[in-house]
Amino acid sequence: MTNIKQNLRAYYNQEADIRNSGEKQDWKLQIRQHFYDTAKAENKQTLLELGAGTGHDSQFFMENGLQVVAIDLSAEMVKRCKEKSIEAYEMDFYDLGALGKTFDCIWAMNSLLHTPKADLPQVLQGINTVLNPNGLFYMGVYGGVNSENEYVNERAATPRFFSFYTDEELQEVLARHFEILSFKHYDLTTGASEFFKQNNRGAVDFQSVVLRKMRG
Repeated sequence: MTNIKQNLRAYYNQEADIRNSGEKQDWKLQIRQHFYDTAKAENKQTLLELGAGTGHDSQFFMENGLQVVAIDLSAEMVKRCKEKSIEAYEMDFYDLGALGKTFDCIWAMNSLLHTPKADLPQVLQGINTVLNPNGLFYMGVYGGVNSENEYVNERAATPRFFSFYTDEELQEVLARHFEILSFKHYDLTTGASEFFKQNNRGAVDFQSVVLRKMRG
């Protein structure tokens, strides 16, 4: 596990500038807007972003009135977050209790797919612990296939670990910890570049899940 985290940290440290200047796809912006609208309709006030990257999503939520905390494994990504005046911390999502806070919403866009399958229940339980009663949790990941491995892309020699799930497998895992409000499967095969197809190793679908903390 240590090597997985070290490799992820090294990869994303060197990706910070590229990702900071990148543009999000329209479908991701629509997903984000829908989650924000849901949170606003329920008068949610606070949000934690897991694997915030350079903070574009955190910045959006913050500028639209939510109190935001962001975490990322990469020091360079956290630096870019802080440059946007986001409260950000360099940490993984295995010990969220260390933040000493709870949240109305948790947002995880393409970050939990770096968690080994054996560890995901522990991570989900940690998320549940820092989520306020009736809280909302968004999880978005590439998937559609059942695999986990480290992959290297043509931009860097550092490997990244990915876990991919079939729709049925992911829903089964999530339902043990949360109420599933919506589960949407996006087929990204059409229009996907060869680079995307090769580096996602067949996982050219996207699973978008809105969840709620179960009542105890």
